[in-house]
Amino acid sequence: ENGLVESEAEISGKPATETASSTGPGFPEYPDKSFNRRIAVVSTLAAVGLFLSGRLDLGVSLKDISAAALPYEEALSNGKPTVVEFYADWCEVCRELAPDVYKVEQTYKDRVNFVMLNVDNTKWEQELDEFGVEGIPHFAFLDKDGNEEGNVVGRLPKQYLVENVDALARGEATVPHARVVGQYSKAESRKVRPVVDPRSHG
Repeated sequence: ENGLVESEAEISGKPATETASSTGPGFPEYPDKSFNRRIAVVSTLAAVGLFLSGRLDLGVSLKDISAAALPYEEALSNGKPTVVEFYADWCEVCRELAPDVYKVEQTYKDRVNFVMLNVDNTKWEQELDEFGVEGIPHFAFLDKDGNEEGNVVGRLPKQYLVENVDALARGEATVPHARVVGQYSKAESRKVRPVVDPRSHG
């Protein structure tokens, strides 16, 4: 039988060891249970990795970002510069920009505060007037003392946000994009609702 295997190997041009690995003539070797387990583990890890990468790039919602945002009062008192985003859940541009905002926040969160104020929440009426919010998303850039250095409104290149936040992080006296307006949702479309939790910053 070994002679037969060797002659077959010579004809196919493969080493005899490769051909001899079959369990018998014409029957392929089936993978054992440990092989199947390895495949299952690798598949599961790949699926989880794919889910997480998709979540970070596309699945970050305004709700996720606002839940992780710093309360406004705390941001004004901790000695760091602050980015305040006025937004609403119904704002299409706000939702579209959420992944970019999240990425910038992750890069600078140790040096810059990120605050989310929902324009539908009546708690923020004074801030809406103070910052002159007419369209959303409205990003106000505040120095470490809470003074506004500039604002960006609407859909604009991510680079504008990055450069402004970077200037805040470095303690610059001004931001490069101090008064810029892109396509935005009108703040007057607000669906005003009363405050449920006084501590709520959403």
